[in-house]
Amino acid sequence: MKQDATESAATADPREGSPVDSVQVAALFVDPSGPYPGLVGAEHCWDAERDAMTYVGPHPVVAHPPCQLWVNFAALNFKRYGGEHNRPGNDGGKFAFALSVVRAFGGVLEHPAASKAWAEYNLARPVRHGWDYMGSGEWVCEVWQSAYGHAARKRTWLFWKGVGTPPELRGEQPTGSHQIGWFDRIKPTLSKRDASRTPDAFALELVRLAQVSGSTWQP
Repeated sequence: MKQDATESAATADPREGSPVDSVQVAALFVDPSGPYPGLVGAEHCWDAERDAMTYVGPHPVVAHPPCQLWVNFAALNFKRYGGEHNRPGNDGGKFAFALSVVRAFGGVLEHPAASKAWAEYNLARPVRHGWDYMGSGEWVCEVWQSAYGHAARKRTWLFWKGVGTPPELRGEQPTGSHQIGWFDRIKPTLSKRDASRTPDAFALELVRLAQVSGSTWQP
């Protein structure tokens, strides 16, 4: 089922400035040295030291569940190295938890484009520019983080749950000056840390998406 994301004005565009700026957001599975502590407060960030799977609400969330076991190379690494900790999809329930929290409290979940978690949890693949409506207040889209300043194109899929319609995101698709991995021999490869870092502008966009989601949680 599709619905044009410009049809509803139920949620204001956060980039214009609005009362949603005061809405508290929690950030799950994030780097404590990244942009989120400065955006939502360190006390509202859950990282590797502070188990994100202990989050019980009530704030809407930005969720970055680990992706290593959901990407294409996961199967190759498992075949090469073995071990249950390398088994594709065996992330200890982190993606499932992040999805359940977004569905419970509102907000947005981010994962690499073509993440196999999408099929595993019956989420619709984004098929066009802009948001695709899944029903029940759930939307998906693809965005390139290079549009927000990442050095590589870093195609990303988002899942948003909320009231009304999510605001449109930047649709530019810069190819980037660098690459993640070794797919394009012409471009230099980013370090693992630089590749995984969320650009400040993209983190701010995700926080604002969570702010306008409107919590579905009832005390």
